[in-house]
Amino acid sequence: MLNFEFKNPTKIIFGKGEIAKLTKEIPADAKILMLYGGGSIKTNGVYDQVKAALKDFDIEEFGGIPANPEYEILLDALQVIKEKNITYLLAVGGGSVIDGTKFLSAAALYAGENKWEILTKPVRTNEGEGLPFATVLTLPATGSEMNSGYVVSRRATDEKLSSGGPGLFPQFSILDPEVIRSIPKKQIANGIADAYTHVLEQYMTYRTTATLQERFMESILQTLQEVAPQLMSEEFDYDAAANYMWCCTMALNGLISKGVVTDWAVHAMGHELTARFGIDHARTLAIIAPSHYRYNFDSKKEKLAQYAERAWHINEGSTAEKAEKGIQKLEEFFHSIGIKTQLSEYTTAYEGTAEKIEKTFTSRHWLGLGEHKKLSPQDVYKIVEMSY
Repeated sequence: MLNFEFKNPTKIIFGKGEIAKLTKEIPADAKILMLYGGGSIKTNGVYDQVKAALKDFDIEEFGGIPANPEYEILLDALQVIKEKNITYLLAVGGGSVIDGTKFLSAAALYAGENKWEILTKPVRTNEGEGLPFATVLTLPATGSEMNSGYVVSRRATDEKLSSGGPGLFPQFSILDPEVIRSIPKKQIANGIADAYTHVLEQYMTYRTTATLQERFMESILQTLQEVAPQLMSEEFDYDAAANYMWCCTMALNGLISKGVVTDWAVHAMGHELTARFGIDHARTLAIIAPSHYRYNFDSKKEKLAQYAERAWHINEGSTAEKAEKGIQKLEEFFHSIGIKTQLSEYTTAYEGTAEKIEKTFTSRHWLGLGEHKKLSPQDVYKIVEMSY
């Protein structure tokens, strides 16, 4: 097991009806900016619950933060923060709204004029360097409600970049599984795939001696596999929703990555597909992951075989045979929740994509992707091309 440090200061308030506790958690003298997305919170009852809890607070609103939070729109929100002397941010939404709020937390107190350099350098936001914020989660998927990282897109330059820092943990996050009642099945499928791939990025490397961490990860994968059919059915199941929501949080709150080496190459390549084609983030991960594992089969086959054994109970065959069956089961799982795994199933303009992404990675002077930091832009080219 590798050396590690772990600190996660985010308070989780989990369960039915807990949105009402907002009034006890935010400082009474705070000037709040409530941030949200396309307005679904106004039809599913969350908006009314938040407003009722904050009826005695000084509050402004900023809606319209899109999926894959857009830099230019966030700059408009930043202007509101300055003009209204906002002292506290409240993200009411899914990962995109929360990621955008983290950027705003960092940008509000950042001295530089060009806020985009927070992502291009990138600039880490340390404790005390960001505007305080909290979240009300409405779309489980990214784990952003209990971590300090974020991703922002910039359509003008076809970029999707990430940053973070210990100063960007939410002070608290409210997780009410009841919100899942009104989420479209497509978004639930995205959330399942997103959380599942988050675990794989921290698991699918090579065999380690971090036994507890590996068992944590395998239990999240198995739980997502078990609850997926219930979540995709028309009848709402509170317990399935609660387990799903908590899996999404645990998949990326920093705990399961401690003491192990991680990969994250799938995310790096997937972000490029979102930036170019606007494909949902989770679906880009499903496009890239199988090709990534097949391309790097020799270095990952031991862990792929372990995944097949422990997550899918595949115990027959050689290590290589079990490893290949593990990849097949991964694809079948994505397909079972309606997620396709080839780029050509999402766009007809896929030709040349691998070459463009290779050039982008070369221009960034990346030292290498993957757990060994050895994947070059040329390797990225081959993996993306395999995903067509």
